[in-house]
Amino acid sequence: QVQLVESGGGLVQAGGSLRLSCAASGNFLSINAAYWYRQAPGQEFEHVASIDPDDNTVYADPVKGRFTISRNNAKTVVYLQMNSLKPDDTAVYLCDATVLEPNGVGVPVPSNYRGQGTQVTVST
Repeated sequence: QVQLVESGGGLVQAGGSLRLSCAASGNFLSINAAYWYRQAPGQEFEHVASIDPDDNTVYADPVKGRFTISRNNAKTVVYLQMNSLKPDDTAVYLCDATVLEPNGVGVPVPSNYRGQGTQVTVST
């Protein structure tokens, strides 16, 4: 079983920065692809950023130029660097990941996991 744990959220003033982390633990080989979503109170889930197996990235229009998704060389942690934060960025941020798990016969098996989320609050 694999767990994803987000961290790095908190309270920050508008214009400030935060770096979120999404760390995988358990019996796995690597994070193959990952997605950050957010959900503001009373709102739908919103895709924020994603990274694919080749490190190609995609960003939602509201965060382009301000947020950067990346991962460590070992592909065990995914980050979301958030700069120039705005009050509209206030939300619970969740990490989804496709994780490669060993299956004992050589071919890794991709499985999807989601973390519990971390609260980001941006004050005026």
